[in-house]
Amino acid sequence: MEDKNLKSKFARYIDAGFPIIYLNTFEEDKVDTIIKEVSSGREIYEWNETSGYIDFETKTPIFEDFTLEMMIDQLKHDGLLDRKIILLKDVNSYLEEPRIVSKIKGLARLINQGAEATIVIVSNVLIIPKELEKFITILEMDYLNSDEIKKTIQNFIKKYELDEVKDNLLDEFAIAFKGLTEFEINNLLALSYADDGELSRKDLNLIFGQKQQMIKKAGILEMIPLKETIDDIGGLENLKEWLKRKAKVYKNINKAKEYGVDMPKGLLIAGVPGCGKSLSAKATANLFEVPLLRLDMGRLMGKYVGESETNLRNAIALAEAISPCVLWIDELEKAFAGIGGDGGAAEVTTRLFGNFLTWMQEKDSPTFVVATANDITKLPAELLRKGRFDEIFYVGLPNDKEREKICQIHINKRRPQDLKNIDISKIISKSKGFSGADIEGIIKDAVETAFADDKKDIETNDIVEAINNTHSLSELMKDSLEKMTKEYESRKFKNASK
Repeated sequence: MEDKNLKSKFARYIDAGFPIIYLNTFEEDKVDTIIKEVSSGREIYEWNETSGYIDFETKTPIFEDFTLEMMIDQLKHDGLLDRKIILLKDVNSYLEEPRIVSKIKGLARLINQGAEATIVIVSNVLIIPKELEKFITILEMDYLNSDEIKKTIQNFIKKYELDEVKDNLLDEFAIAFKGLTEFEINNLLALSYADDGELSRKDLNLIFGQKQQMIKKAGILEMIPLKETIDDIGGLENLKEWLKRKAKVYKNINKAKEYGVDMPKGLLIAGVPGCGKSLSAKATANLFEVPLLRLDMGRLMGKYVGESETNLRNAIALAEAISPCVLWIDELEKAFAGIGGDGGAAEVTTRLFGNFLTWMQEKDSPTFVVATANDITKLPAELLRKGRFDEIFYVGLPNDKEREKICQIHINKRRPQDLKNIDISKIISKSKGFSGADIEGIIKDAVETAFADDKKDIETNDIVEAINNTHSLSELMKDSLEKMTKEYESRKFKNASK
């Protein structure tokens, strides 16, 4: 169980004399319980921004208007460190003040020299000043697993004497609550109870709404609404067939594992811009019937030591806690640009890449990764080895048959009544070298022009005129496309098209 693991680690670190333990969480009440249980008779001094220097047990002030600096000075000069736990909350902003950082470092050095004490910093924001890096050990409170969530729900039902929830609904609640903290779960249960005095299936919408809020607040992952389906993809038949097979495994993962099937890891879709890579990522989540999370690798980079790696760990932990889900990493080549180079940024990127590789190699959670890349020549070779992704697909410019399908999809989406009157073969012959995004843009332009000209219907010539006014991707990126195509063919990536 998560609490027991954290508690035992915490107790070992205190007994071993680790000077500063940084608990990365906002569940302060839970932390208080754990600290009390592992203190083993040590006296606990607490300081927080709201109340200052307070009594840990009663949460009442010991001294009025006692600053953090004053507390540290008193502990240092009055010989009050022995068998003490110094608990610091809400000190994020103070860890950017050189004077305070210097004083905390002084306490840490005394502990290293034999003072029997531990400094515990509790914060949901990880800030590690360079000066304290060697003294700090980070502990993170994991997300609750399904059994722990069920226990939390059952405790709430018992406390408020509610009707028991049937097992199948309890399972649905446990899946829906995955990725939320115990604090958030209890708040949502209370809100559901206050609404109509019971817990029912309609409360699941409330939970999903809160989960979206949580992801937004985290700022690294984004939950993408599921609109696109596999039928919105024109062509790419090999890729679609592969995804349908994976979906069958994914939706029946327990039976598949019993049969001997490995947990699906994910896929890398590389190739020409505007040819369906992002659409495929969105359609995958819809096909698998799970949430789609988009990881913005650019948001991972932090200014403090270890912050970027922690952001990646948190993003992965959140995705795994919410799983089953699809984790979409767009433009993967940009995320890991500069690996192996000199300088601080390159070193951070190299560490991030190493962490990501390790996770992809070892992960066994139902977090299905869909990574997309325009130019794999910029990706490290290690990422393309077997074992990282289940498959790597190459997406090229659509062939005649695929352009026909793409054209039909986009006309049918906007003007289904006009589709039978459009000469698709003429459009296909005129649109060689156009990407899927090009064709969508052409149809949009033709529909808009026909509306502006007060036409009753859109005609073939409206679309042909839009084609004549558009430069195809093969014109704009001729040299790059030829180079990319040769690269994909030489690496023998599986073609997404038949």
